[in-house]
Amino acid sequence: MEVRTLGNTGLKISRLGMGLARIGAELVETDLDEAGQVLNRALDAGLNFLDTAACYGFAEEMIGRTVAHRRDEYVLATKCGHVTDDPQCGRVNDDLSAQPWTARVVEESVARSLIRMKTDHLDLLQLHSCSVEVLKQGEVIEALFKAKRSGQTRFIGYSGDNEAALWAVESGLFDTLQTSYNVVDQHARTKLFGSAMANGMGIIIKRPVANGAWGAKRIPYSYASEYFRRARVMAQMGPIPGAPDDHILLVTGFVFAHSAVDTAIVGTRNPLHMTKNIEMVQNRLPISTEVVEELHRRFDQVEDNWVQMT
Repeated sequence: MEVRTLGNTGLKISRLGMGLARIGAELVETDLDEAGQVLNRALDAGLNFLDTAACYGFAEEMIGRTVAHRRDEYVLATKCGHVTDDPQCGRVNDDLSAQPWTARVVEESVARSLIRMKTDHLDLLQLHSCSVEVLKQGEVIEALFKAKRSGQTRFIGYSGDNEAALWAVESGLFDTLQTSYNVVDQHARTKLFGSAMANGMGIIIKRPVANGAWGAKRIPYSYASEYFRRARVMAQMGPIPGAPDDHILLVTGFVFAHSAVDTAIVGTRNPLHMTKNIEMVQNRLPISTEVVEELHRRFDQVEDNWVQMT
C-alpha cells in the first residue's frame, strides 16, 4: 500500500483510507463480527488511516471493540461538533440542553470518543462541516486547540466544502483539510488544493467515488441525485478514449491521479468489497493522464452552470 505524509503533521498514512460512515449507518451494535472483519482486513493489507465521527452511529464503538488492541497500527481520525442525538447513540450525556457547535459539545464529544474507541489519544480531531459563521465565532476552534494542548489529539482539522473549507484553509489554523473531490465535484482542484498545500495542510478526500453516481443507470442513493445529474451531463459529451470500462476504477483512478491528495477515504461494510478496493488501488492504478485531463475538461466546460444543463 502506498504511504504518504499527511501535510506537515509527519503522520504516515496509506493513500487509501477507510471511512466508517457506512459501518455506522448500516451496522448495529451486535454486528461486531462483520465490522471486525472489514477493519482487520484493512489493517492486515496496510491500510492504516481510519476516519470516523461522533455522529456515525456505533462506528466509534466498533473501532474500540474490534481493533483497539492494534492501536499502534493505525492513524485514528474522528469528527465532532454535532449533538449526537441519533437514537442509536444517544444525546451528549442525555442532556437535552446541549447545543451544537459549542465548546461544551466539542469537549464532551472528544472525551466520549476516547472512551468509545478505547484509546488515550486521537491522531486527528476534525470539525464536522460547520458553517463559516461558526468558524469565525471561534469557540469551537479554541475547543480543538484545548484538546490538542491537553494531549487528547495530536492534530486538528476541518472537514467540509465550499466557502467554509476555503475559510478554514486560509485561516492557517488547521493541520488538515477533509473535503469532497471526485469526477463530478472538482472545485477543490482550483479553489482549495493550492492554498492548502501552500499552508502545509494534509489533504483528505471524501466522496471519491461520487456516491456511485458515475456510470449508474439510476440514482444510487437519494442523497446522490445531484452527482447523478452531473454524471449524466458529462457522459453525454461522448465516449472518453482510453477510459477503463470499470466505472469504480475510473473514478478512483481520477482522484488518485492528483498529487495533492494524501489519502482518499472509501467506506464499506463488506469485507469482500474492502479486499477488492485494496487490490484495485495496489494493482490497477494509475489510469491514463489523457483520461484525467478529459474529465478535467468536461467539468471545466460546465463549471457552475449545472442548472442550465439537462
